[in-house]
Amino acid sequence: QVQLVESGGGSVQSGGSLRLSCASSTFTYRRYCMAWFRQAPGKEREGIANIDNDGTTNYADSVAGRFTFSQDNAKNTLALQMNNLKPEDTAMYYCAASAWCASSWWNYRNYNYWGQGTQVTVSS
Repeated sequence: QVQLVESGGGSVQSGGSLRLSCASSTFTYRRYCMAWFRQAPGKEREGIANIDNDGTTNYADSVAGRFTFSQDNAKNTLALQMNNLKPEDTAMYYCAASAWCASSWWNYRNYNYWGQGTQVTVSS
């Protein structure tokens, strides 16, 4: 069974930074499409970043230039570096995986493995 565990969430002020991690001891990231999603109360789960199994990264417009998605294959860990955080970034953040890479990487329906989430709160 695939298990993903996120960590690194917390509370910061606007303009601050956080680094989220996603760890797994049950599979090798480079064989999967990996993504970060977030979900704010009352809103649909939003895809914000993805790494394809060829290493290509994609970002939602809302986070491009501020967030960086990286992969440490040696440690089997993913990281999402979030800089210049804004109050609208407040949400629960989830790591997700899929054995295939869909063109619509931002669609949560294309991922079948999920972590439990980590909360990010940005105050103005």
